[in-house]
Amino acid sequence: MKFRNIVISLIAVNIIIFILQMILGINFTEAFMLISADIFKRPWILLTSMFLHGDLNHLLFNMYALFLFGILLEQKIGAKKFAFIYFLTGIIAAFMAGFFYPRALGASGAVMGIIGALIILMPNLRLLFLFAVPMPLWVAGIIWILIDLLGIFVPSGIANIAHLAGIGSGLLIGLYFKRQRKVYQKKFSSKTHMDTEDIEEYFKTGRI
Repeated sequence: MKFRNIVISLIAVNIIIFILQMILGINFTEAFMLISADIFKRPWILLTSMFLHGDLNHLLFNMYALFLFGILLEQKIGAKKFAFIYFLTGIIAAFMAGFFYPRALGASGAVMGIIGALIILMPNLRLLFLFAVPMPLWVAGIIWILIDLLGIFVPSGIANIAHLAGIGSGLLIGLYFKRQRKVYQKKFSSKTHMDTEDIEEYFKTGRI
């Protein structure tokens, strides 16, 4: 399967930074993780915290989800739009987490943003929920949202608010891109020939 490099690059960066966390220790992690009291003094931690993880399981789960859903979304909308969704939803999730948790880290908010956008653009995508139960993506999305809503009231050490902010912003951005696609297709349908811009768009995204 042919795909662009943004998803693989993000996974590689996350793995490298996790190795640095293991080598350099807690001081390195605390220098770049989200600390709610420091958001307005060090706003870059909204971004850097997205590349840190609490343990190996945390990293593997997020990277597996990023690989599984990220490649599909990148193929659907292209590398630039994918990167826009990933970083914007991740930053929004981190910012919202700052109002509810003293500290937070991880790519979960951005990954949930990717899933949110994919729910809008490919709602009937079939998957095995918990590796066992077949269902369309939009149904799995509802279940994930309900789990995170429940998690708000059940202490678990998971930043459920960040998950909800990520998937919520992903859904909204997905709706925007879906609307833009419809506008483009309507505009194209009125043409009698393809100009250079149309041809470039076709080869870039596979859509006309």
